[in-house]
Amino acid sequence: MPRRAANNPRQLRSKSCGCPKCFEAFPAFEGDERRRRRDCMGSWQARYRDANGDQKAKNFPKAKDATAFLDEVRSAVRQGTYLDPKRGDILMETWWEVWWPANEPKRPTTRNRKLSAWTVHIRPKWGKRKLNSLTYLELQTWVAKELKGHATQTKVLELLRMLLRDAVRDQRIPFNPAQDVTKTASAPVKHPDDLTPPTTEQYALVRAQLPVWWQPLADFLEETGLRWGEMAGSRRVFLDLEADTVKVREVVIDDRGTLRRQGIPKTTAGFRTVPLTAKARAAVDTMVLRLDPAQTVTAVGDGMHAEELIFRSPLGGEQRRVGGKLVTVEGALSRNNFRRYWIPAIQAAGIAREVRNPETGRKEWWPRVSDYRDRFASRLHEGGMSEIDVQYILGHERGGKVTWLYTHRGEQALDNAREVLAGGRHLRAVS
Repeated sequence: MPRRAANNPRQLRSKSCGCPKCFEAFPAFEGDERRRRRDCMGSWQARYRDANGDQKAKNFPKAKDATAFLDEVRSAVRQGTYLDPKRGDILMETWWEVWWPANEPKRPTTRNRKLSAWTVHIRPKWGKRKLNSLTYLELQTWVAKELKGHATQTKVLELLRMLLRDAVRDQRIPFNPAQDVTKTASAPVKHPDDLTPPTTEQYALVRAQLPVWWQPLADFLEETGLRWGEMAGSRRVFLDLEADTVKVREVVIDDRGTLRRQGIPKTTAGFRTVPLTAKARAAVDTMVLRLDPAQTVTAVGDGMHAEELIFRSPLGGEQRRVGGKLVTVEGALSRNNFRRYWIPAIQAAGIAREVRNPETGRKEWWPRVSDYRDRFASRLHEGGMSEIDVQYILGHERGGKVTWLYTHRGEQALDNAREVLAGGRHLRAVS
């Protein structure tokens, strides 16, 4: 092993110092106002090699600081814990540009949620800060004072922790300052009346107020419990009119205002088969008669192919001028567009109630379209269906992994659901 340099740390000569050695390095010149002094005032340079063997150097005002730094960094290199300070000396927005391509979610809804948390909350506050300058206390203060609402704090903290966690893994910072930052906003507490779905009688009043085109859609949601995207993504090829079932295989999602076709339901349990009651079958028959959906099988990557969809907007196929160009309206259903018919219908039915979101203060209306799914689940429970069968029909992740893996409930769940929804018999509830 080579001998350690005797002049490490070494004192650097300075043009402003008047000691003999600095005068020797930087001779006097006309107008030189340096005063003669005995001791040098130059900085001290500590030289070392990093874990890769590359030469590094760092300057300090005092020799003892440089010596202490050398002792610390040499120990870190030997122990394998050395971090190059320059790797963490980058802006948060620069780190985002490095981090995002490797961590961009494939699901558009997840991707948009994270992009929103970054662009709206994290980047404006911390984008110009260096990665290694963030501290726990200032992050906790920011969450407590500036991030309003439990949901906002949850999604922003989730992304911030991932960003800084991977910075630790990438050996840019020694620890994650956001690891122990906690949410300060409480989860919103809603009144039980706002959580209770409408009754069957109330839904009948709403249906009567909907335009005729949308009534089969309401019947289908009420009788199948499908999520909006699952209903909007139902295609003719997924229908089995002999067995009176519909398979859930695709969804339609809203990607920042653009409707997209996605071959992955919300969870893996979302892939399922749902029975059609007489009312749901009548709704399907009505839409098939109206639209005659194509029974072709196209790949998700081939585009929307709205001609295969069972439920479509009445505007589908029409020519509209957008940006000076004539375009054909596909007709895939958007929840936001349907709200323009839904809210007037619940108001005309006399059951609408204005609800204020306790976190955001935003005005919402009860009942929501998603309450159809809640009411459907309530009907299954009231009929005495076992929890595992209800979970299967609704497409929920199983509470017990062993039950999910080793209990094959598909056919039995369909039969049980048919009888419960038709009111034929009551089952004994089994948890």
